[in-house]
Amino acid sequence: MDLDPQVIETLSRVTTATITTVLLKKGLRNLWLRGARPIRAGQPRLVGRAFTLRFVPAREDLATPESWGSPISTRAAIEDMPAGCIAVVDAMGVQDAGIFGDILCARMARRGITALVTDGVVRDVQGVLGTNLPVWCGGAAAPASVAGLTFVAWQQPIACGGVAVFPGDVMVCDDDGAVLIPAALLEHVLQEAPEQERLEGWIMDEVNKGAALPGLYPPNAENKARYQAAMQPKGR
Repeated sequence: MDLDPQVIETLSRVTTATITTVLLKKGLRNLWLRGARPIRAGQPRLVGRAFTLRFVPAREDLATPESWGSPISTRAAIEDMPAGCIAVVDAMGVQDAGIFGDILCARMARRGITALVTDGVVRDVQGVLGTNLPVWCGGAAAPASVAGLTFVAWQQPIACGGVAVFPGDVMVCDDDGAVLIPAALLEHVLQEAPEQERLEGWIMDEVNKGAALPGLYPPNAENKARYQAAMQPKGR
C-alpha cells in the first residue's frame, strides 16, 4: 500500500536519530540498519515502504551469469517494484560482491524507486552515482553478485544490517543511515516524532543561550513547564 503524501511529508522533517529515540521509548532498540551508509553526502531525507530482496551464500550451480535471466532474478524483482518504494536488500553484509550495478540502478531510477538500501555493496559505483538513484550501502566492489551471493526471493521477511525487515515496513533514510519503522508503529511515530523534534529544538535554543544540561536534557518538571509555555500561541 502506498504511503499517504502527508506521511511522507511529516517523516521527511524528522531525523532518523529522532525516530530511533521515539522507538527506543517503546522498547525497540534494533531498527537502525548496520552497514547501510549514504553513497553520496547530502542526499535528501527519503521515506518509503520497504520492498525486500534476499540473497543467500553463493552456490556454484546456482550463482552463475546465466541465472540473471532466470524468472527468479534481481531483474525480475526490479520489474515488480512499485514506484515510491525503497528497495531493501539482504546481502548478508557481503563486501566483495556488488549486488547491483549502474544498469540495474538506472532501471530502478526510471521506474520511480525512491532509494536502494543494503548491507552489501554496489559495483560500477561511478555509473551508479550517475543514475541519481539514492543509495545506502556498505561501499563498492568490482565483482558481480554471483561471485559471492545467490539471489533467491523478493517480498519476503529478510535480515538487513541485523534488522528484521518485513515487506510494507516503512524506511526513513538520511545522513545518519537507514531506520525502519514497523508498519504497526507508524501512527505512533507520526504522533510522537514531530513533538520530539520540537522539544529538542527548544532544548538546543536553551543550550545556545548558555543553559546547563542537567535538568534540561532530558527536561525535568520545571523545564517541561517552561517548554510547554514557550509552545503556547502568542497572544495578539
